[in-house]
Amino acid sequence: MKEKLTGRVHRFGDNISTDLICPGKYFHLRSNIPELAKHTLEDADREFTKKMMPGDFVVAGENFGCGSSREHAPIIIKEVGAGAVLAKSFARIFFRNAINIGFLVMECNTDDLNDGDELIIKPSEGIIKDITAGKDIKSAPLMNKMLDILNAGGFKEYVMKTS
Repeated sequence: MKEKLTGRVHRFGDNISTDLICPGKYFHLRSNIPELAKHTLEDADREFTKKMMPGDFVVAGENFGCGSSREHAPIIIKEVGAGAVLAKSFARIFFRNAINIGFLVMECNTDDLNDGDELIIKPSEGIIKDITAGKDIKSAPLMNKMLDILNAGGFKEYVMKTS
């Protein structure tokens, strides 16, 4: 995991479900991640994948990743190049699935983050700098074991390195 991430905010609201992230009508594409990723969050924002630049951030309110335990949801967000998802809270299964694939998720107050804001994130310090607004936001710290998994590139890689 990089020590410093930079990108723009792509803002979403509360209760963004795994069905919105990874629409069920594309279930037949689940073995073709690059093709499935083209439809990431399209039911919430039709233009999301066109606007998304490598390293940008998905930012949301409460309960991000709620709904079914669709494990493809964090995979395709990562696949489209997102650097992280920032939200006030996450569905527990989404949060763990993200960590297990080596994808950064951070809980923080996202109220003042706006679409298009430029951010710098220092994950190990739990600091989010909103360059556009000139504000710092503190995130909830990740447990050391989760940081270890992220730094290894995911749970599978972590187990291989530590076994």
